[in-house]
Amino acid sequence: MLKTVRIQYYKVKEGQTLRQIAEAFSVSEWKLAKENALIQPPCMGQVLKIPNESGNAYIVREGDTKELLCGSEETFRTVNGTDVFYIGMRVILA
Repeated sequence: MLKTVRIQYYKVKEGQTLRQIAEAFSVSEWKLAKENALIQPPCMGQVLKIPNESGNAYIVREGDTKELLCGSEETFRTVNGTDVFYIGMRVILA
């Protein structure tokens, strides 16, 4: 069976942050920035390629740990592309 991959693009609106855009498409900020080679915040009118995520998106709650959500710190880092971890953060579960 062939798998069709649909590439999605998004044009940044005035005042939007990388976090807002990432949350709107349920992708990690890190992966969105990496996919678009961003070294500074996106600017109005910029067209971003929205990466496909594999895994389930989850919002970190009080009491959650990297190990609880992904099995280990290394797996968390690999899946989410960061060591950053805080309540309210959108992460991908392994």
